[in-house]
Amino acid sequence: MGKLMARKSGSKNNNKPSNGANLGFEAAMWAAADKLRGHMDAAEYKHVVLGLIFLKYISDAFEEHRAKLLDDPEADPEDRDEYIAQNVFWVPKEARWSQLQANAKQPTIGKLIDDAMVAVERENPNLKGVLPKDYARPTLDKQRLGELIDLVSNLGLGDKASRSKDVLGRVYEYFLSQFASAEGKKGGQFYTPRCVVQVLVEMLSPYKGRVFDPCCGSGGMFVQSEKFVEAHGGRIGDISIFGQESNPTTWRLAKMNLAIRGIEGNLGPENADSFHRDLHPSLKADYILANPPFNDSDWGGDRLREDVRWKYGTPPAGNANYAWVQNFIHHLSPTGLAGFVLANGSMSSNQSGEGEIRKAIIEADLVDCMVALPGQLFYSTQIPVCLWFLRRDKRRLPAHSGGEAADRRGQTLFIDARKMGRLIDRVHRDLDAADIEKIAGTYHTWRGDKGAGDYEDIAGFCKSASLDEIRGHGFVLTPGRYVGAAEVEDDGEPFEDKMSRLVETLDGQFAESARLEKEIRSNLIKLGFAFKS
Repeated sequence: MGKLMARKSGSKNNNKPSNGANLGFEAAMWAAADKLRGHMDAAEYKHVVLGLIFLKYISDAFEEHRAKLLDDPEADPEDRDEYIAQNVFWVPKEARWSQLQANAKQPTIGKLIDDAMVAVERENPNLKGVLPKDYARPTLDKQRLGELIDLVSNLGLGDKASRSKDVLGRVYEYFLSQFASAEGKKGGQFYTPRCVVQVLVEMLSPYKGRVFDPCCGSGGMFVQSEKFVEAHGGRIGDISIFGQESNPTTWRLAKMNLAIRGIEGNLGPENADSFHRDLHPSLKADYILANPPFNDSDWGGDRLREDVRWKYGTPPAGNANYAWVQNFIHHLSPTGLAGFVLANGSMSSNQSGEGEIRKAIIEADLVDCMVALPGQLFYSTQIPVCLWFLRRDKRRLPAHSGGEAADRRGQTLFIDARKMGRLIDRVHRDLDAADIEKIAGTYHTWRGDKGAGDYEDIAGFCKSASLDEIRGHGFVLTPGRYVGAAEVEDDGEPFEDKMSRLVETLDGQFAESARLEKEIRSNLIKLGFAFKS
């Protein structure tokens, strides 16, 4: 899931971060489901669980509408068109959850689920070849499978109230994040922490136009983009979604993730590598959101030395970072804006010509904003990451914003957010809504977005730097180079008095240290230990 899935409930909606606090039943469900996993790998179990959650959700939504049709003497509750007309997912009889639940304890339950998946794909051609269909395999314990069905049965996922709260989305996203944690680096490749996606989406504000993610993972960027539009009073149909994913199982997850939320998107007819088989070669996107693999050394760059996308320099075959950056730029519209995640090394590396590529991009005045994030946000790596924001035309604002944008040609905003966030467990950190709002709000104020207020540099946090300043730092884009140190609040105590007090305290601590050392030596000598003079 590359990237999202994760985004957030940013500053303006009421969803809770799903990888940390206030989890409630999601965490309880994970704990119960994980006990049923037995000796199955998390990577394998993921598809078992998420396939069942998918069936439960579409079935709940179907049954809610079916109940209304049963109350209408002029309606046919088995007329497919009655559901399609209301944008309700049509579920054939053999795929309805009541049928599966009734047979959960039968040894044939695996085959019944496979048949259900086939039936759903038959009725919904856009999902053809996408859903998991290996529940009948001998290695999948059918007793545990039946227990898992009972567990999922206790969740109301697709009724109107649950949909309004995005219960299914919360469960689905939480499970994805937990699988990413369980799978480690491999799992983290398809999952972008929700708070990171939230920052990207809040800053890009994708209200209207074409949204593209060429390494879309499970589709989290798209889900949160649609949530953003909806939360801010826009129309979901105002954005068009385009994506691509190279991993076949992750591509299927993305298709399911969009389907359960009713999101239409063009993810291509199949999985494909964005570098070697671009499925959207002529696309010029208004917004690009992405979390490409960090420092990928196995991207086949030696076969793409003359690629048209390398306008600012040929990226090294041993690291795909600047191949991704230039791929994003290539797919931006004349007024497009890209926001993406990269490893911190991308901001300063001079290896294999990367510094020259970065210099060319900076000199082209494409770098709009750089954000340094704290470490421990990702499940796949503990290293800190950064967010890049590239803008084709720094004079312009998106059409929705109104007012006059600040002319930021020749300037770049640097935000150092490394000290933000809080630990949600021993190894993972999360940004809360206030953190996200502060980062995104600072950017929109700097941009001069309507109603955002007047921008001012804040020592230790943000700095608007000129192109000449960036040249002076050797084209390094690390925010810490520019924002300086945070100002220390004046406590009113004169410097001389403070130093005298601190020296006196330190002197007392030295004296106590000497006393303790003498006492310890004395005790050890009594025990027969000798010390060298």
